[in-house]
Amino acid sequence: MLRRDFLLGHVSAPARVLDLGCGLGDFTAALHERGAEAVGCDVAGEALRRARERHPGVEFVQSGEELPFEAGSFDAVWAGEVLEHVQDVLGLLAEAHRVLRIKGRLIVSTPNHGPAKRLRIGLSRRAFEAAFDPRSDHVRFFTSHTLRTTLALSEFSELDVKSRKGLLLATAQSH
Repeated sequence: MLRRDFLLGHVSAPARVLDLGCGLGDFTAALHERGAEAVGCDVAGEALRRARERHPGVEFVQSGEELPFEAGSFDAVWAGEVLEHVQDVLGLLAEAHRVLRIKGRLIVSTPNHGPAKRLRIGLSRRAFEAAFDPRSDHVRFFTSHTLRTTLALSEFSELDVKSRKGLLLATAQSH
């Protein structure tokens, strides 16, 4: 609910919004229901099949490393719980920047690896092994500082990164 409210609080109809890494499409559908022109995009064909089944009438598109959209196609890009799963996070953010219009809004959520979590992982063998299990799908671990730095390196401006209930919630602007 926190992530959904955060997203919907930063998008207003009739904005064209890309849900990057949409998975089963629930956030894409929420944007669509709010009157946004929402497009869900994911690399996983099976997730997209399920999204189309769950949310008929909502647009879903499969992508690879390059997003299948023209430059400046979107008013906003939502990357909810995506960045931590991506090997080339700077490449993905460059693509998000490319498809955003000038002064478009990037909206992000990712798990927060703040001081308490880092300490727990560092002091507990079990927590460390769980966090860095090679079978895990998380390949990036963000703090407020590292997320802000990553967004700045990706040429976004007007960065706002907040920590809420184990999440980092961020917005940034393209230029």
